Amino acid sequence: MRTTWPHFDIFFVRTLHRHEFREYLPCPKAPRKLPNILNQEEVTRLIDASSGLFERTLLMVLYGTGMRRSEVARLKIADIDSRRMVIHVVNGKGRKDRDLPLSPPLLETLRAYWRWLKPRTYLFPSRMHRDCEQPITDKIVWRVCTEAAKRAGIRKRVTPHPVRHNWATHLLEAGTDLRTIQLLLGHEDLEVTARYLHLSQHLQQVANPIEELQLSSVDQSRRCFRRPRRP
Repeated sequence: MRTTWPHFDIFFVRTLHRHEFREYLPCPKAPRKLPNILNQEEVTRLIDASSGLFERTLLMVLYGTGMRRSEVARLKIADIDSRRMVIHVVNGKGRKDRDLPLSPPLLETLRAYWRWLKPRTYLFPSRMHRDCEQPITDKIVWRVCTEAAKRAGIRKRVTPHPVRHNWATHLLEAGTDLRTIQLLLGHEDLEVTARYLHLSQHLQQVANPIEELQLSSVDQSRRCFRRPRRP
């Protein structure tokens, strides 16, 4: 993500209407912050804090598949293949399709949900348009996550995209290779998927060379501080 210096943008583009100068304006990179990762106990609290079966199923689909919130909102009944234990993501980001594994606990919840609500086309139909079966908006997916997090007492920022990060990170910690995670998430570039290495507990397993040093005990270090002299 890149941002343009505001003063230059206002002067050349908005005041002078010289849009061609936008290409030459300095565009510093915005800092990228790693999202907060929930542990499995927190994910359990999040799902259990759902207000009903509708929200519980939505949260389980979100965490159990790693789908984007727009993909969850548009998910159809026909996209769930219980025989092959696969969920089809149709026309995902970049207009690409992909398949995701369907876990038995998620399938059990999906069946209980269907027996209760009996949706005909979309898995999560809009309550305002039940007659014509319109899907919910991705804003509803976002709201379900944030409200469940508040009820669960989770202080970390919980939205659909961090839940997606959680799924990928927990897959990596369970031994799934990066290439497989890349395909499941629908990433174009493996470098994007590699960010989850920074979020996983794999970093704790890295052999740090400082551990090989035969250092004296820290108790032998003098407790004093002197400012270094200027050269």
